[in-house]
Amino acid sequence: MAPTRNDDVDWDSWPVQDYLGENYRELHPSDAAVIAHHSAFYRRFAPGSAARSLEFGAGPNLYPLMLAAAASRRVDAVEASAAGVTYLTRQLEQAPDESWSPFYALCRRLNPGLPPTLPEALEAVRVVHGDLRALEPGMYDIASMNFVAEGVTEDFAEFTDFCHLFVRSVVPGGQLVAAFMENMPTYRIGPASRWPGCPVDPAVVTEVFAPLTERLAVTRIDADPALPDYGDSGMVLMTAVRRGV
Repeated sequence: MAPTRNDDVDWDSWPVQDYLGENYRELHPSDAAVIAHHSAFYRRFAPGSAARSLEFGAGPNLYPLMLAAAASRRVDAVEASAAGVTYLTRQLEQAPDESWSPFYALCRRLNPGLPPTLPEALEAVRVVHGDLRALEPGMYDIASMNFVAEGVTEDFAEFTDFCHLFVRSVVPGGQLVAAFMENMPTYRIGPASRWPGCPVDPAVVTEVFAPLTERLAVTRIDADPALPDYGDSGMVLMTAVRRGV
């Protein structure tokens, strides 16, 4: 059977509320570990030093947007799913869900340069409804990607293509931070919906990113028993810099 590719999937029907309920209604240890990793990355930058940052496939996860706020004067949250865009837009235009408050408290504790409140942090965010493959290269100073490339296709070549698009979204010398589910198979969210997965591990992430980056650092954390068992074995975390031309 041919692998499911990104265009085979109806992303507009992504089950946002089921996904949030399973993963982000409370702060899990794995989230705290990702936030700690990403906070160390963002603390390298002076407040507001990045003119434009990118969240590559934002989904309904707000904590990567929180993390970017101290370093970035503008954050583009690019998302293909109409359901994801609707959720993000509501979070920005109305008060964010109260469940995000513990996430922001941890972000601020790890990076005191963040604004005092979550709504203030999200003021820099601009939701962009669009296909990641249509991004113009070299538009951003910093790009972040969390649980995207390995969860939108079963095709390893397409996974690689998405990762390379992510790298090329920043200027040469631009900064990259990412998190991946480790060894994520095709998975379910909620009672019925089925979504593609491309199993990757630290060696695969290193292989895919090494040709286009320098200062590549890849680590991992174990699976979190507090989260649903999607068949993954943990998370892979990465920072890198896009190679110069």
